[in-house]
Amino acid sequence: MEADGFMSRRTSVEAAGVDSRVGGAAAGAEIRWLGGRLLGTTGGFHISPRMTGEQDFAPVSHRSTSDISTSLETEIDYEGLPQGMATSTHMLAGAVAGIMEHCLMYPIDCVKTRMQSLHPEPGARYRNVMDALRQIVQTEGVWRPIRGVNVLAVGAGPAHALYFACYEKIKFSLSDAIHPGTNSHFANGVAGCVATLLHDAIMNPAEVVKQRMQMFNSPYRGVLDCVGSLLRHEGPAAFYRSYTTQLTMNVPFQALHFMTYEYLQELLNPHRQYNPSSHVVSGALAGALAAAATSPLDVCKTLLNTQEAQAVHMIQAEAATAAGAVASAPGSRHISGLGEAFRMVYRMGGIPAFFKGVQARVIYQMPSTAISWSVYEFFKYIITKRQHERRLHGDRDGDK
Repeated sequence: MEADGFMSRRTSVEAAGVDSRVGGAAAGAEIRWLGGRLLGTTGGFHISPRMTGEQDFAPVSHRSTSDISTSLETEIDYEGLPQGMATSTHMLAGAVAGIMEHCLMYPIDCVKTRMQSLHPEPGARYRNVMDALRQIVQTEGVWRPIRGVNVLAVGAGPAHALYFACYEKIKFSLSDAIHPGTNSHFANGVAGCVATLLHDAIMNPAEVVKQRMQMFNSPYRGVLDCVGSLLRHEGPAAFYRSYTTQLTMNVPFQALHFMTYEYLQELLNPHRQYNPSSHVVSGALAGALAAAATSPLDVCKTLLNTQEAQAVHMIQAEAATAAGAVASAPGSRHISGLGEAFRMVYRMGGIPAFFKGVQARVIYQMPSTAISWSVYEFFKYIITKRQHERRLHGDRDGDK
């Protein structure tokens, strides 16, 4: 299927053997691959596998030079962006996709944070996602599930811009280096991992503030109050206390996410054209699988970001006992590092605690990644199409 004449470069694979067989007959002719047939646009012949009763060479009506030019120019690859526009297009599409993804699914993210609490207060114990949303709205107001969304939107824009731009650049460069003209799952995984390093460096402070404001009975009046309080009481390190854990979670998450997405795209959209339904299905399934597999690490990350009171008291008591002191100074000890978070989660809830909130996490990630990929591919397609149309009109005006 073609979408407005846009075809992926993955369908334009040059076959060396075919080139050698038709080189003499089609010398100087431009060759296009269409529907499994080689079409000589200037020679007037098409070559296809011979069927019973079918001639090897069938005549094709000749086309004018202008028709050929127009046909060739409209077959633009929306994945292989115009030169000079690739980075900016990926960044713009990625920023819009990231903001929409996080903002639209923010209420579910709020529920996930609360359901991952290791020792929730009586007013924050929920049976499932819908029960949590109902209770939050009834007891805390209709706007409570989206409290803190503004700081996430500010972080998500630049983070996702770098994320998608880095991913696309590395994916194509590494794929071409490994096996030119084909898709490489290894390249997809490496690209996803490297893109995550940049993404998390920007998003981690926003994640910390967001989760502090999502907590039940959060003491902060707003985003600025939360940022100021963290700086005064815990220092700048508080914004990156969970960075290594975030990376430990997101590197396998994104590697699994991107490899699953690209694999599903090969099955559902083999020609790699703009196909909204395939982007939605591939994104949702990839997000669900990656979310479920990395849920234990997400619970540890939430504990590091929120510094849940009871867990902090246990850490402080242990530190005081080890030092032989009667009491520990308030705020002198925090949960730090993946190992300590992992140990605290296990002590407070055992193995089941590592899967607290997994339902909310999967429910959040499925539409979230579907939205992200759909919006990203849509904007990439539209921006590329408009850029090509402007270039085409410019060429025609120059010919006049």
